[in-house]
Amino acid sequence: MNAWLLPGVPAVAGAALAVAGRRADRAAPALGALAAAVTVALAVAAAVTRPAGTVRLVGGFASGLAVDGLSAALAVTVAVAAFAVLLFATGDRPGAEARFTGLMLIFTAAMLLTVTATDLLLLLMGWEVMGAMSYALIGFWWRDPGRVRAGGLAFVTTRAGDLGLYAAAGFAVAGAGGLELAGLAGAARPWRDLAAAGIVLAALGKSAQLPFSFWLSRAMAGPSPVSALLHSATMVAAGAYLLLRVQPLLAATGWAATLVAWAGALTALALGLVALAQRDLKQLLAASTCAQIGFLVLAAGAAAISAGAAHLAAHAAVKSLLFLCAGAWLATLGTESLAALRGAARRDRLAGLAFAAGALSLAGIPPLALWVTKGAVLTAVTPLSLPLYGVALAASLTAAAYSARALLILWARPAPGAPAGPPRDRRAGAAPLPGSPPRLRARGISPAGRVSLAGLALGALGFGAVALPPVADAWSRLTGSPPRGEFVSPAELAVSAVLALAVLAAVAVRRHARPAPAAPPAVRHGDARPDAVRHGDARRAGRHRGDRAGAVRRGRTGGGTAGGGWQAGRYGRYGRYGRRALGEWLWLERAAVAVAWRPLPAVARALAWVDDRVIDGAVRGVARAAVAVARVSGREGEGVLDGVVRGVAGGVAWLGGVARRPQTGQAHTYFAQAAVALVVLAVVIGAVGAACSP
Repeated sequence: MNAWLLPGVPAVAGAALAVAGRRADRAAPALGALAAAVTVALAVAAAVTRPAGTVRLVGGFASGLAVDGLSAALAVTVAVAAFAVLLFATGDRPGAEARFTGLMLIFTAAMLLTVTATDLLLLLMGWEVMGAMSYALIGFWWRDPGRVRAGGLAFVTTRAGDLGLYAAAGFAVAGAGGLELAGLAGAARPWRDLAAAGIVLAALGKSAQLPFSFWLSRAMAGPSPVSALLHSATMVAAGAYLLLRVQPLLAATGWAATLVAWAGALTALALGLVALAQRDLKQLLAASTCAQIGFLVLAAGAAAISAGAAHLAAHAAVKSLLFLCAGAWLATLGTESLAALRGAARRDRLAGLAFAAGALSLAGIPPLALWVTKGAVLTAVTPLSLPLYGVALAASLTAAAYSARALLILWARPAPGAPAGPPRDRRAGAAPLPGSPPRLRARGISPAGRVSLAGLALGALGFGAVALPPVADAWSRLTGSPPRGEFVSPAELAVSAVLALAVLAAVAVRRHARPAPAAPPAVRHGDARPDAVRHGDARRAGRHRGDRAGAVRRGRTGGGTAGGGWQAGRYGRYGRYGRRALGEWLWLERAAVAVAWRPLPAVARALAWVDDRVIDGAVRGVARAAVAVARVSGREGEGVLDGVVRGVAGGVAWLGGVARRPQTGQAHTYFAQAAVALVVLAVVIGAVGAACSP
């Protein structure tokens, strides 16, 4: 098999659909699902045959693709997740299906190029295309300026981190003489440390780890299939994959591995608390993505390659499943608010059961997938650092809390007075404009979507088999990185399971002890909703959240109860501030704006002053000085030059006068002159001959 086929097939199919235009909209979903199915077959074939290919692109450096153990596992994961999402999207119909499907396939191809690249050059190509496609997909409904701004913010934030990857490429050439990923660990100091720093910066930005996590909240502005693919197996996972790939480099520096491990653990805990405070389902899932990717980053820092790859694959199945369920409810009910979605799982039992499988796996309930993979990561961390293990375990328990909260709300009995059917769509009766969100669907999930949900739910259930020693050994051999000891400790599995079940029970008891909330006001699809951040308007979202927080303090809203968040008024002023900070993603976006954006006008004015007053002033000063020197030199030089010219002319005239004197016109004068000349010549010849004779 040719290694270039793996990213090439979805790239070519996606490009063809993207440029085909509206005339291909009807056939695009089926063609996209077919191309994704072919990509799955190619990924499986590549995992078996392990192909490789090399080409020289720039400066004589060898660039290539290769499928080894880690990339084989990741390629299959990416292809399967993309197929499941595109299969679901055949019934979701976000509008402009040809363009949407084409962009999704190119997005998938870019991730496949990233995971199979053997050097920084090809990896950068896939990395950049992935970022560009994320911008196009997040802002897919381009008639809403807020969504376009959200895509722009996500793109600019990740691009800021991507600068580290460009710097790392330069440092790699300086220290290792090439761009091969395998050669980075052997680079000379200080280039090795500088390359590691650049890669860590780029990876943390791409994977939405602290302090870059806020961009993932804005990414919720895109269609739900985009969120499902972006959060599960593509862009957000790319940074964690890169850290797993260059783990020898992290270990060789002596500091990068520890930094990465702590960054992942702290993100897992902090964003888990953020997820616990959310009242919007997609925002909760977005924060949980940051937290779960934190476990992947932690695994990279702990050199647990097999455990990290397993967690990535399991999380891809779970998170794509959860986002597709959320998208199905958004398409039929017109809201993402947890309060308004109370009892939504009871309306469609398949979606409800699929969401339950994903949420219980996310909580770490045995024998589901993430119970095993998080246990494997914790097993690898245990011998390294007790404080690090404590933070990771607390993050795991936080995951159980926010998963249980969402699950219990969605499976609760609907509030009294809640509408029995979907809300009225104000755009009903007219097709939406191109670039606008589609109308609400009166029907439920399509048959293809149900197949997709069922398959992903089986994946969330079946991947737990990796807890069995034979399966764990086979997985370690597949990824090519056998663990240093046990893949997962039975004691760790037992402790994690007991604690997760205890947290689940505590959340259930706490919710059962509260009175049932009143039904929230009806929300029409397309109106300004509590999840305003999904539209990319941070100011409107911030005002709304501030109003909600004030209402909670005054006890005049059921949002805190219906949403499952704690009532901040019970904990005093500092508790309210903490609740608001968590609800607004730790104010990370505000901090980024204050640090990186607001100073820019002042810096621009200062640079303009330097340009106008210093640089331009220096140029004008030099020009004025040159003119003055020219004037002075003109006045002084004119007399000198004129004198020289007059002197030469006078000398020539004098010589001419001297030459005219012998010309008398008298013959005897000429004979006398000739005689004198002959005498002089004879004297000269005689003198020369005397001087030359021996």
